[in-house]
Amino acid sequence: MSYQTSNEEKDIEIVNVAGLEEEVRPRMEAGAFGYIRGGAETEWTMKENTAAFNKRQITPRVLQGISSADLSTKLWDIDLKTPIIEAPSAAQGLAHEKGELDTAKGVAAAGSIFSISTYANTTIEAAAQAAPGAPQFFQLYMSKDDGFNEFIIKKAVAAGAKAIVLTVDSTLGGYREADVINHFQFPLPMPNLAAYSAQSASGDGEGKGIAEIYAAAKQDFVPEDIQKIKDLSGLPVIVKGIQSPLDTEVAIQAGADGIWVSNHGGRQLDGGPASFDVLPGIAKVVAKRVPVIFDSGVRRGEHVFKALASGADLVAIGRPVIYGLNLGGAQGVKAVFDHLNKELAITMQLAGTPTIEAVKKAPLVQF
Repeated sequence: MSYQTSNEEKDIEIVNVAGLEEEVRPRMEAGAFGYIRGGAETEWTMKENTAAFNKRQITPRVLQGISSADLSTKLWDIDLKTPIIEAPSAAQGLAHEKGELDTAKGVAAAGSIFSISTYANTTIEAAAQAAPGAPQFFQLYMSKDDGFNEFIIKKAVAAGAKAIVLTVDSTLGGYREADVINHFQFPLPMPNLAAYSAQSASGDGEGKGIAEIYAAAKQDFVPEDIQKIKDLSGLPVIVKGIQSPLDTEVAIQAGADGIWVSNHGGRQLDGGPASFDVLPGIAKVVAKRVPVIFDSGVRRGEHVFKALASGADLVAIGRPVIYGLNLGGAQGVKAVFDHLNKELAITMQLAGTPTIEAVKKAPLVQF
């Protein structure tokens, strides 16, 4: 199966991150673009993810003596230049021939955290080597095959991963109409699967649709799986895909080292609430016992501010990173971070919040 993706990069001048989507559309094959851009069913939840930020407003503050904003922060002992990190995204070779390699480089240049997916078009080792010394996480799509889970986690640990991101909201794929219309199948191999396939003949993902990929995923998650992954890896486990305060407490009691509030960018359950709408309730339950990471719908610096002020410790972006990758490789990825950081810094200064810790204490107004 052949696949062509544009590797013609250009200097990116970003006016707003949301506008990158239409710049990328003509540069990608329809199936690949539909897979990356699309959400579940009518895409109501996907659209509401961004619209929900308008429900809460930032109070401008003056006479605060602030001449600049400091975006630096920490996660555990990891120093970061920004509270914005990359949300793990599969199959980045669909957007650029260097895929996750260039994303890892761009995220490292931004002083942030890159997360490589189980379903990447790059090996875990190669992504780590692309950005030596930069913090990286491994996103685990837990398999029904315990042998695969142990195999892939050992690879992540050997490559220096700082944490395992256990994704629990994808026991099967959401109904994504763009993939149906385009008869989308992954045109490129997934080498992390291929490495295991060499000893198990399980396949490398090439030529499969999303339903076939998820057919191998574990579907009967239980709280004990969190400790299982902690024991296998010896690393912190961040549970990604939490959307209910009830599940939050279950995850923490089961040993979660971090809670990742996400509805998978509206790609799973359509008709569910916006990720931002559930964030405050989840943060209240967490009560600062573990870090809270948030994603879904973030397109502005003010969105980052509002998420931090609503209980998040870090804010992750997915599609914008892939669009930047398509347009400008590693430099395009960094440009997306730079633009959101610029908007965030302006928002922080106008809101009278000189540091990220001050942002977390800023009251928002809800009408």
